Amino acid sequence: MPICEVDPWRLQYFEKAACPASIFIPTEDSDAWLWNPAHRWTYDKLAVATRQNLEAAPHGVAPTAYPVFSKPIYNLKGMGVGSRTLRSQEDYEAAYQPGHMWMTLLEGDHISSDVALVDGTPKWWRHARGVAAGDGTFDYWEVRAGSEPAVESWAGDWCRVNLAGYTGMANLETIGGRIIEMHLRFADQWPDLYGSGWVEALVRLYENREWHYADTDRRTGYSVVLFMPHGKHYRHPPLALLRQIETMPGVSSVQITFHEKVAPERHAMPPGGFRVAIVNCWDRAAGNEARSLLRDHFAR
Repeated sequence: MPICEVDPWRLQYFEKAACPASIFIPTEDSDAWLWNPAHRWTYDKLAVATRQNLEAAPHGVAPTAYPVFSKPIYNLKGMGVGSRTLRSQEDYEAAYQPGHMWMTLLEGDHISSDVALVDGTPKWWRHARGVAAGDGTFDYWEVRAGSEPAVESWAGDWCRVNLAGYTGMANLETIGGRIIEMHLRFADQWPDLYGSGWVEALVRLYENREWHYADTDRRTGYSVVLFMPHGKHYRHPPLALLRQIETMPGVSSVQITFHEKVAPERHAMPPGGFRVAIVNCWDRAAGNEARSLLRDHFAR
């Protein structure tokens, strides 16, 4: 499939879209890095920080003041392992490791934004805010219908300057409007919540280097996540249960987010739990009800 998706539970969002065989649209950072050599520097979080005039340096260059935030310079497949706030010289010395960096500790809203870029110029934005549940897990994501002026103003200007020549999707993570990391792809967890015709507009962006999307049915949606305890070999729910949930009013889609025939320890999961399912919905109460039904299945 030219929309290159490795997670089988997300193929449902793209399998009906007509995409020319000559067009390759990444959903994985490894593909985006390979296919965009002129802009792969964006995966260097130290470069992203310094291009915003934020204080930052690799480990080995000690901060002059604290607190700062420490994290890997590159993180294509690690979910931020080793990231932490450093509040003293003692913290820095204890956290020191090759391949890591520190930067200004930012404050404010933490937002994930998808943006369609044509020659580095933003043409469409959509913003999501995650509600954390602890130890790297999320209770749900709110995919907002509204704009985020602080992000769109600062990050939009930054993209025009730093991503000139790039046409495609980008995902920006920001705190207080400043970019903490970016990806040359979109968030493939909830494209169904972007509205009818969005995937077709995505294909046209990569095929014709232009963005045309009416976006007339934009509304707030939710991506409700189910984590279960580590240590158990879970089984996929029966098809009847999935169909029951998919047809519930207010529910858009269901993802069962693990490989049943792969050992649990071979899945990349946060310390707080093993992610088994995601329910995308327009009504969070319906999403919570669907999650409860799935939890009952996985708890058996």
